[in-house]
Amino acid sequence: MHVHIGTDHAGFELKNRLVAALQAKGHEVTDHGAHAYDALDDYPPFCTSVGEAVVADPSSLGVVIGGSGNGEQIAANKVTGVRAALVWNEDTAKLARQHNDANVISVGARQHSEEELESLIDVFLAEPFSGEERHQRRIDLMARYEETGGYGTDGADGTSA
Repeated sequence: MHVHIGTDHAGFELKNRLVAALQAKGHEVTDHGAHAYDALDDYPPFCTSVGEAVVADPSSLGVVIGGSGNGEQIAANKVTGVRAALVWNEDTAKLARQHNDANVISVGARQHSEEELESLIDVFLAEPFSGEERHQRRIDLMARYEETGGYGTDGADGTSA
C-alpha cells in the first residue's frame, strides 16, 4: 500500500523510524516532511500535504503525527475529501476504517510509546472499510455537506437526504 506520512517537530524522529518500519513491511512511503528538525515549525502544511496526496490517490492512506494528534487531525480534515481520524487505541483505529472509511490516521507522538503507535498504524492500514450501507450513507452525507454546506439536494436544509 502507498502510505503518505507527515509531521512537525513533535514527531520528527518518530516519523523517520516509522517510514523505515513501514517500508520494511512492504509499504511504499512518501514522506511529506518535516525533512529537518525545526522546533518552531508548523504542522498544518505537512498535514494538508498528506491529505492532498491521499485524495489524489484514493488507493493510498495517510498518517499525520503531532504531539497530541489533535491539531494534525483538524489540519488534514481541511482538505476536501479527507476523513482523518484521531486514533488512540486499537478500537478507534479499526472503527475509523470500518465505519468511517477514514483515509488518514492522526496519532500523538507524546501520547504513546513508539511500539504502540506502530501497532495502531498497522491496525489502521490493515482494516478495510465495511462497505455497509448505513456507514456509506453517513459518509455520503458528510461529503454532501462538505461540497454544498447542507444535506438536502438544494444544499440548504439539513433534513432531507
